[in-house]
Amino acid sequence: MTVQDLPALNASLNGTAAVLMTCGFVFIRRKNIAAHRASMLAAFVVSTIFLGSYLYYHARTGARTPFGGTGFIRQFYYTMLITHVLLAASVAFLVPRTLLLALRGNIERHRAWARWTFPIWYYVSVTGVLVYFFLYQWWPAAR
Repeated sequence: MTVQDLPALNASLNGTAAVLMTCGFVFIRRKNIAAHRASMLAAFVVSTIFLGSYLYYHARTGARTPFGGTGFIRQFYYTMLITHVLLAASVAFLVPRTLLLALRGNIERHRAWARWTFPIWYYVSVTGVLVYFFLYQWWPAAR
C-alpha cells in the first residue's frame, strides 16, 4: 500500500463507520444495549483510524485535490464539502464526549448528546465517502 492508496482506504473507513453507526442505531431502537455499545465503539475505533490515516496522508502529500466537475454539480460539491468540513471539526469533540458519557453510565446525558452527535457524525461519514467519489471516481480533474 502506498500513500496514494489512502484516499480509497479513508473512504472505506468512513463507509464502514456509517454502516456500524446504522447498526448501532437499529440495535438501540430494539433495546439491544450490548450490540449497540459494540457497534458504536467499533464505529469510534474505525473513525479514529480514519482520522489518523487522513492526517498522515495530508501531512505526507500536502495534497489539495482539484475537483473536475462544472456547473451545478460543482456548486453542489463545494456546498457539501464546506458543510462536511465544518461539521467534521465538531465531530472531533462531540463523539468522544458522547462516548465518555455512555462509558461513565450517565445514560440520560448520553442520550441528550447523542441526539445531536449521531446525525452530525453520520452526515460527516457519508459525505466523506461522497467527497472521495466526487473527487476520484465521478469528476476527477484532468491530470
